[in-house]
Amino acid sequence: MTGIRQTTASRGTRRGAHKPMLRIVLSRIHATLLLAPLALAEAARAEPRRGVGWSMPQDVSTEGWRIDRLINMTLVFVAILFVVMVVWMLYACLFHGRGHVADYGAGDSRKAIAAKLMVAGLIFLGVDGNLFFNSTRDLGSTLWNFAKAEAQPGAVRIEINAHQWAWDARYAGPDGRFNTQDDIVTLNDLRVPVGVPVVFQMGSADVIHNLYIPNMRVKQDVVPGSINRAWFQAKETGEFEIACSQHCGVHHYKMRARLTVLSPGDYERWAKEASEISARAYDPADKEAHWGWEWRAP
Repeated sequence: MTGIRQTTASRGTRRGAHKPMLRIVLSRIHATLLLAPLALAEAARAEPRRGVGWSMPQDVSTEGWRIDRLINMTLVFVAILFVVMVVWMLYACLFHGRGHVADYGAGDSRKAIAAKLMVAGLIFLGVDGNLFFNSTRDLGSTLWNFAKAEAQPGAVRIEINAHQWAWDARYAGPDGRFNTQDDIVTLNDLRVPVGVPVVFQMGSADVIHNLYIPNMRVKQDVVPGSINRAWFQAKETGEFEIACSQHCGVHHYKMRARLTVLSPGDYERWAKEASEISARAYDPADKEAHWGWEWRAP
């Protein structure tokens, strides 16, 4: 009897021990239900803005439509060729089974071969030729025309030093020269004005990186031992993500930065304050901090 009473008592104790745990679980569920609307609202606010096309991020640059046009044209051509090939394969499977009588021949005539080669050539010129022509024209006239971008009034020049695992940025200060006391130096934080070209010159201190700003349609390798260029012009203010699209090591995921597009007035105020802060923190003896270079003409 004593053993039975002890067993019963122990069971009751265990059942009682479950009550605090049950209350904790219920309280957490209650808190989750209360916070769910706030979490959903925050998620909706932070959701990337969709653009025109198939799962494209919103384009907020003046020339990004050129990239989107090439991508969309490529997808259209690929879809058409895919449908043609699938229809052709289905026809072969359905009408060339065991019941189909094989038709043996000596091969196509020269005219038939010439006609097929002509069709293949037209497809090649229509698809690849169109993409090659448009991409080459856009690169030469706009996307790689850095001299034209720098010549625009108010153009902003930025030097980027990529390294494992961060982005260092350097702006020329009021003296207009790089690697001087009044330079603006930031880490993983780019701020630019809206409505003017922003030109980058980029170098890497260690391995290949890639500056990727999806909303500006910028994606450019940063290679050790060379200076690469890119540029964009924002047409909207806001905050946008910068990433590295080359796997640059075990902490590649850390190479995230923020691009903030400001109004001209806000940018001027920020640049003035940032230049004053950099001038006060300038140390001539800190050689590693003076990584800038003379701006190279296009």
